[in-house]
Amino acid sequence: MAGRLLHVALMVLAGVVFAYPMLFMFAAGFKPSETIFADLGSPTALIPDASWTLGNYRAMFEKGSIGSYLFNSGVVSLVTVVAGIFINSAAAFALAKLKWRGQGLALAIVIGLLIVPFEVLAIPLLLIVSKLPWIDVATGAVVVGWLDTLHVQFMPFLANAFCVFLFYQFFKDVPDELLEAARMDGAGALTIYLRVVLPVCKPVIVTAAIILFLGMWNQYLWPVMTVHTSQARTVMVGLQQFYGRTTQWGEIMAYASLITLPVLLFFLAFQKHFIRSVVGAGIKG
Repeated sequence: MAGRLLHVALMVLAGVVFAYPMLFMFAAGFKPSETIFADLGSPTALIPDASWTLGNYRAMFEKGSIGSYLFNSGVVSLVTVVAGIFINSAAAFALAKLKWRGQGLALAIVIGLLIVPFEVLAIPLLLIVSKLPWIDVATGAVVVGWLDTLHVQFMPFLANAFCVFLFYQFFKDVPDELLEAARMDGAGALTIYLRVVLPVCKPVIVTAAIILFLGMWNQYLWPVMTVHTSQARTVMVGLQQFYGRTTQWGEIMAYASLITLPVLLFFLAFQKHFIRSVVGAGIKG
């Protein structure tokens, strides 16, 4: 009994430690800057009082293009999630369940890419995308260079080595008998992938979706390198721009709170499947 109480107390303490900075940020977004610093050492830092106002949020929309930044980040993140799930799971299915020449080498390359930091690839990748052709939707003309666009921010990240390996590990545990039964019924590799394998891997799909969404929503280095106009700017780069336009910490906290909410909502919407995936991985291990 004492051990269980100690476990619960430690979990509560850990929850408070991790939640306090976020709660403070949300609360500070409703306070004038002078009140934020006055309340730092007291419990009123998280408690509504007479000083709470929506003025920081109004000023945030007046001083910055937050709506445009949110839209751009939403498009980039959701396209990466949807397309990335299919691309990474299809690659993992080919590595785990199909037989072809060079399969072992391809898997070794995927595993090797896990230890290569993006900063090493950023400059070569920038040089490549600056020379790639693209069709301008407005004019229909072929233009050279992907810079200052939305697609340059997600195209290089649709294939993710970690997600490929994550799907690969899951697909290795899918019984081969299930696939053989589908082949006996005349199903090809694409049909087996779409109708047999994908429907049984919902937990790992959700895990990959969370990883891809968080990675793209929090992306900063690549957008800074490839986007120089406000039309295609995302929220993390927008935060830096907004910080240069105001000295009010209440407005900065309001901005940070607003761009944190989509991440929290996305995780809360899929946390059940994410936890199930982690638990299942622990049982198999």
